[in-house]
Amino acid sequence: MFMALTGGDQPRGRPFRSDEADDAPAGPGDLGRRIALRRRQLGLSRAETAARAGMAEGFLEYLESSPATIGSGALIRLADALGTSATQLLGGDLALPPGWAAATAHPVLTELSAPECWGRLAPGGVGRVALSTAEGPVVLPVNYRVLDGTLIFRTAARSTLAAARGLRIAFEVDRIDDSARTGWSVLAVGDAAAFDEPEAVERLLRRGSPDPWAGGPREVWIRLRPTSLTGRSIRTAEEGPRADTAE
Repeated sequence: MFMALTGGDQPRGRPFRSDEADDAPAGPGDLGRRIALRRRQLGLSRAETAARAGMAEGFLEYLESSPATIGSGALIRLADALGTSATQLLGGDLALPPGWAAATAHPVLTELSAPECWGRLAPGGVGRVALSTAEGPVVLPVNYRVLDGTLIFRTAARSTLAAARGLRIAFEVDRIDDSARTGWSVLAVGDAAAFDEPEAVERLLRRGSPDPWAGGPREVWIRLRPTSLTGRSIRTAEEGPRADTAE
């Protein structure tokens, strides 16, 4: 099978050697998925990445598409080519909080406009709800979606979040790239209200969103219409101006 991967047009870099796929464990998680994701984040083609790592493009394709293992030397070269670490490609940092890496030498902190904030919120995902309770402030993660300029999430009937209806809450979403030492955060503040519009709820249910990762019954729907929306991003000076900055 490995011979077939090097057949045809030879990509840049040295040929694929069988010792690049030794029996070393690939570590926790999906190595191929992390490689492909990081490559797309950098805007690199498979051929460009393979050339940077000094390996055959066919072997890189094999890594990205199969539950493969990889030798330590090839893994280190690939991590260098992708501007990350072997530990991160193997998923060894999953137990660490984001942002544990040292700051970049020349960080640039920028305020995000309201449209830029909504642009980052729009795909949905996991955010954090902060609210005050009788026992003190709490911050809880939720799966959320955006609908008509509001944030929607679900919770259990007797949960702390269910009691947030009618209260002022804060909702935060962020994204950190430890490899590049860049990231962004968005903070929305407003009053939590019950979301009980049957047609809208049915539409969201058909789409399967928001679908709480925690599982279990989540029959209480809550809507947050932000009265305040702010955000910030951190990039490196070498990156130049943000591509999404309005003229």
